Amino acid sequence: MDIQKLKVTANEIRKGIVTAVYNAKSGHPGGSLSSADIMTYLYFEEMNIDPKDPKKEDRDRFVLSKGHCAPALYSTLANRGFFPVSDLETLRHTGSYLQGHPDMKHIPGVDMSSGSLGQGISAAVGMALAAKLDNKDFRVYTLLGDGEIQEGQVWEASMFAAAKKLDNLVVIVDNNGLQIDGKIEDVNSPYPIVDKFKAFNFNTIEIDAHNFEEIEAAFKAARECKGVPTAIIAKSTKGKGVSFMENSAGWHGKAPNAEEYEKAMQELNNNGGE
Repeated sequence: MDIQKLKVTANEIRKGIVTAVYNAKSGHPGGSLSSADIMTYLYFEEMNIDPKDPKKEDRDRFVLSKGHCAPALYSTLANRGFFPVSDLETLRHTGSYLQGHPDMKHIPGVDMSSGSLGQGISAAVGMALAAKLDNKDFRVYTLLGDGEIQEGQVWEASMFAAAKKLDNLVVIVDNNGLQIDGKIEDVNSPYPIVDKFKAFNFNTIEIDAHNFEEIEAAFKAARECKGVPTAIIAKSTKGKGVSFMENSAGWHGKAPNAEEYEKAMQELNNNGGE
């Protein structure tokens, strides 16, 4: 693992997120930016995927359960070579294949359409069970928001995953602490998140979502764990990488104006992956 290279890639993904949302004049930058490092590691280190063959049978699967953070997925896929980075500027435009939420029918590399919160993890559990039933060795990863886990369906899916011993499933919770209405603990607290997943018989791991060494160790441990699914609780910073967006619930679902876009891109360009 080349940490510096991953940092540079994550920074490029963040630039793509900001560019996409700015050009769309709408979207969800906060939770997209907070998950950029996890997405970078998944697509550039962890997952068995091929941009030239997005539907190859033995590929690992990824489900963006928090589908509103599509800019993060799109920017990652573009930087990984699934489609041109320049297409990010068409996000949410009429006629663009890059819709506001992931669309598996039209976007290369998207394994599941998502957006209705709580449902993505159920689809991922189904994929993981299918792999077991078909004696396939592909793995399934799904990224949830910490506000999303207020949905009851998340825990139904989790109970089923543990009951069926789906050790080929990794659930990642982007724990940035904020949702559209404010702090998750004030809206409807899901804490203690780790203890909840432990109670549902998951192998649980807590990490800093912006530390690639911790990210690598967590996914390695998930691969080595047998008999139970893994939940990685990734403590992150909403809006990570853009100073005026960081730790602000207001940037959950709004686009920067021209001045804010220039400031954000200047910061990211100056950062360069540091």
